[in-house]
Amino acid sequence: MILADENTHLIVQGITGREAATFTKSLLEYGSKVVAGVTPGKGGLEVYGVPVYDTLQEALEKSKKEMAPSGPYSQAPPGDAIEKVSYASIISVPPAMARGATFEALDHDIQLIVVVTERIPRKDVVEMVEYAQEKRARIIGPNSLGLISPHRIKIGMVGGPAEDVRKAYSPGPIGIMSRSGGMTTEIANLLTLHGIGQSTCISIGGDPIVGSNFLDLLPLFEKDPETRGVVIFCEPGGAAEERLAEYVLERRVSLPIVAFVAGRFVDEMPGVRFGHAAVIVEGTRGSTRSKIEKFKEAGIHIAEQLSDIVPLLRDLSL
Repeated sequence: MILADENTHLIVQGITGREAATFTKSLLEYGSKVVAGVTPGKGGLEVYGVPVYDTLQEALEKSKKEMAPSGPYSQAPPGDAIEKVSYASIISVPPAMARGATFEALDHDIQLIVVVTERIPRKDVVEMVEYAQEKRARIIGPNSLGLISPHRIKIGMVGGPAEDVRKAYSPGPIGIMSRSGGMTTEIANLLTLHGIGQSTCISIGGDPIVGSNFLDLLPLFEKDPETRGVVIFCEPGGAAEERLAEYVLERRVSLPIVAFVAGRFVDEMPGVRFGHAAVIVEGTRGSTRSKIEKFKEAGIHIAEQLSDIVPLLRDLSL
């Protein structure tokens, strides 16, 4: 389990929006600790029993008084390279407001920020990611459905309603990283149906620029004693997978990795965008062919079909 645990307290920025209110209900039903919400001008309201405040500062002050953080990570100072945090924020606001909401969270030393908002201007995303790096905080997303450590904590919309999440996800030794939020759940469900549980599953986001890519997250899984293998779902576009392969090869990463690379037909359609905004291939850079070749060179196991993931994991005794 990485990034957050059952002691992590969640604040939803933009909680009174329809989408945010819906996933807040799901989070509460799953057992996640949603302690406050923020919507300017809506202070004093409640969303499924969660108090709403006008500012993040007020939300933090009130929640700390009423529900003091607990657990071994509660006293970790900002800037520490921690794997789990006492507070996390979920950003679900209109695209034009996402930069301001993220900066507000970073200014209050929240070290894990999950941005579910999509269509954020690219310039704003760059500034958000750069500021997070300055604050030594971590952003998941934007355009992410969130993350989950089964039976412990869910952050964001991943998996949908709590009842569906409980069916699809189960605790175990396999980490999942996916550029597709829907495929995060699809792969987890496949593993669960075959008796293979998951440690932490992360929808990294489908935009061209995200706060945490495969390479950023793999070292956390490497250090996690509960994770014995990782499955990644890749798409055409971007060079994150090639950089991951180089890292695995150079560092001689021993953690077994199984990769499924979707959208191979895009290689035959140069310049065409398919699905997520990041799925655009120019020449060979970011092509599925290039990703697969690099993965094989690094010793990463390739699943030709989704159904191959399970036998590959079993062959690795995972």
